[in-house]
Amino acid sequence: MFGLEEFGLVGLFVGTFLAATIFPFSSDVLYMAVLAATGDTLGCLAVGTLGNWLGSVFTYWIGWMGKWEWIEKWFKVRPATLHKQKEKIDRYGVWLALACWVPIIGDVIAIALGFYKTRPFWTILLMLVGKFGRFLVWDLIYGLF
Repeated sequence: MFGLEEFGLVGLFVGTFLAATIFPFSSDVLYMAVLAATGDTLGCLAVGTLGNWLGSVFTYWIGWMGKWEWIEKWFKVRPATLHKQKEKIDRYGVWLALACWVPIIGDVIAIALGFYKTRPFWTILLMLVGKFGRFLVWDLIYGLF
């Protein structure tokens, strides 16, 4: 968390944004730390969702800018693997955006959705729904205790 919880909602925004990009840390732990420190369920829900969603949108955009040749050359991914992944993206499409909240694989999903050029409006909207749902569950759990 790198001490981000000490900055309250600003730290939550920065942390949840970064956690939805290539930085490997848990926005859930940060979210709960700020929620416990502030008790502001609505503020944390709004800020955490916004930061995490914008981070995923940024990651989606990075994927959108990618080129097959780069992936093959720099990451040594075979064209057959890319075609197999594309088939999955084509099968599930923008609905995969709902899973962008899942730790570790969510960032990969966001990049893949951008890389394979899913419909931006629906992809980004469903990312928002998934991120909101994730933090709403944490708020509900916090409210139980």
